[in-house]
Amino acid sequence: MRNPHAAEVDLDVLTIPALQRLMAGGALSAVELTRSYLRRIHRIDPAIKAVITTNPHAAREAADADRRRRDQAARGPLDGIPVLLKDNLDTSGLPTTAGSRALLGPPPAADAAVVRGLRSAGAVILGKANLSEWANARSWHCTSGWSAVGGQTSNPHVLDRNPGGSSSGCAAAVAASLAQVAIGTETDGSLVLPAGLNGVVAHKPSRGLVSRTGLVPVSYEQDTAGPIARHVIDAALTLGAIQGRDPADPATAQYPAGQPRDYARLLDAAALRGRRIGVWRLSGCDADVDRVVSSAASALEAAGASVSDVDLPLRDEIGTHVFAALIAEFRRDVEKYLAGRAGGLKTLAELVAFNRRDDIELSLFGQDAFEDSLLAPPADDPQCRAHRMTATRLARRSIDETIAAARLDAIMAPTNGPAWKTDYASGDAAWIGSSSAAAVAGYPSATVPAGFAGPLPIGVSFFAGRWRDARVLSFAYAFEQATLARRPPRYLPTLAGDLPGGPPQSRGASGPVPSVSGSG
Repeated sequence: MRNPHAAEVDLDVLTIPALQRLMAGGALSAVELTRSYLRRIHRIDPAIKAVITTNPHAAREAADADRRRRDQAARGPLDGIPVLLKDNLDTSGLPTTAGSRALLGPPPAADAAVVRGLRSAGAVILGKANLSEWANARSWHCTSGWSAVGGQTSNPHVLDRNPGGSSSGCAAAVAASLAQVAIGTETDGSLVLPAGLNGVVAHKPSRGLVSRTGLVPVSYEQDTAGPIARHVIDAALTLGAIQGRDPADPATAQYPAGQPRDYARLLDAAALRGRRIGVWRLSGCDADVDRVVSSAASALEAAGASVSDVDLPLRDEIGTHVFAALIAEFRRDVEKYLAGRAGGLKTLAELVAFNRRDDIELSLFGQDAFEDSLLAPPADDPQCRAHRMTATRLARRSIDETIAAARLDAIMAPTNGPAWKTDYASGDAAWIGSSSAAAVAGYPSATVPAGFAGPLPIGVSFFAGRWRDARVLSFAYAFEQATLARRPPRYLPTLAGDLPGGPPQSRGASGPVPSVSGSG
């Protein structure tokens, strides 16, 4: 029964600390909060297709959180908070498909390490989010936000625009207030790009800060999970819950003993005062991006930062080496993952053969990246290893030398241009490649809303050296508080002047465009 005294909550506006205060005071329960999100998914997601499946046990998990709160045994700031998971994170009892029909068999036997961290923190697992199939690793000409299992996710700001990838459903769902936070993954840009395109926050952690165990991989050399949220403080709280050492992932043994865990406590609205920020403008890519970045640089100065223009070197060389490494590493790492899943296919060659037989998998684009990976030398080939080591070294030089030369505290760059119209013939439009240096280096980056091109969001990213996660989050928070640039989506069917009609769907009709506010 609904509590007649329950607070009417605006899910778009309220942060995790604000929700916890309501629950602590008895004005809201975790069950009511969870049911509000489930109602929104039922009502709004047919137009967005961000959620592949909801957790049938979510209300029970929320009731457990309420019981702990009554017993004064709450587990912390995430206790009772509904979280969506990208569907490439193993979740016991729920399907984990990476968007592929080849993985529609039994669910994983165990949770990914990230999911275990969330459960330990008391988070409510709301369900699984759609993604670009195989995290955009199947084809060089794929369309972000589409998977054979989930269909095409739409950008909630303008529904025929692309949500970006590969954490498409996570970013679109958080923007549409279908979850308080979501956990996405990134190899290069797959957290920050969709977050920027959908007008929300994301943090890509330093490599090794968050365990990769139970993550369907593209390459374990670059993959990491990270939070997507509407508010920087929520991303910071979630990062603290999923961070942790894992004996099954040796990279997690590398983070320093003094690495903070309570990132929210370190957020400071005055964090930019007296700091030196390099602005990598990437000028000329898009006039709206140039305008938003100029405005963001002015906001940095108004917040007390010293700003200087920079340009990151070695981009072409990094790209050449990382491409040669990734096509080999994918086969090695995906086959290692498949070996640990009960039943089903075990090799990349079997996946390629499955897709050729399936009537949906190759209906919109091919699997040329899979096929190239089959032909690539093994990942332990000396030349492949040399490519990986060179790519990592050059990426770290690119950031470290730029920061050292100008005595910077961090670098800010545009995260994305305006979202493009989803088009299966052309695939994804060109995107602003500011994510690669931090992704290949294994360094942290955080994106935050900065402005708009018409109704389409544009974000900026802050990045710095390895293990500087607290710093980039604090700078993102200070920028967020100074600009308050985020706006909720309007669910426009198309832009004014465009022909009507959205992207083709492979999972049924999208249904009517909802008239919604942030309330549950």
